[in-house]
Amino acid sequence: MKIEFTVNLFGRSMLIPDTVVNMYIVVILLLIFAAIVNRKVKEVNADDKPSNFLNVIEMAVEAVDNLVKQTMGEKHVRFAPYIFALMAFLLFANLFGLVGFTPPTSDYSVTLALALVTFTLTQFYGLKNKGFGGYLKSFTEPMAFLTPLNIIGEIANPVSLSFRLFGNILSGVIIMGLIYQALGLFAPLIAPPLHAYFDLFAGVLQTFIFAMLTMIFIGGNLD
Repeated sequence: MKIEFTVNLFGRSMLIPDTVVNMYIVVILLLIFAAIVNRKVKEVNADDKPSNFLNVIEMAVEAVDNLVKQTMGEKHVRFAPYIFALMAFLLFANLFGLVGFTPPTSDYSVTLALALVTFTLTQFYGLKNKGFGGYLKSFTEPMAFLTPLNIIGEIANPVSLSFRLFGNILSGVIIMGLIYQALGLFAPLIAPPLHAYFDLFAGVLQTFIFAMLTMIFIGGNLD
């Protein structure tokens, strides 16, 4: 299912692709979900037994908190809300293909934007914790002649991070599209286990990898 439209901007037509539209749909759905959770949490009485729904939410929050503590350290658990939001968006976006929509993460502009957020946070905390002089000096370690390679390596991080997510999700979309075209009416019989791998398994795995690399990159520049 494709939802795309054209807008006129400064006298020129601009196509808004379905992946960008789907990205906003995912964000809106997550905001609605967050509002529902917030309302249910406020309505809970401390003496009452929490519902199964809130138990699941609590387990998810605790799991992300523990993951951040193990990866970035106990004192950096303040990053848990961002990592939780990032994982929630990526999980919903990666699994969007299961309901017939094009996953937003199959668009490189989306994955690059997410990788640039990680890159910006990494450089920001590098400057904040090391100071300007220490930040520049870090590119000369362990030896000064490696400075160009260190700079290239730092710039390559968001590129590799974005391409890894983009490539894995897009390849699943392409393969499933070819399977549906090749099998025709028989596709519903063959496609479900393939969806389980290309959409479900790959989507969950890429969510975890992106979040882990984000924590590693940012954590490497924390005190």
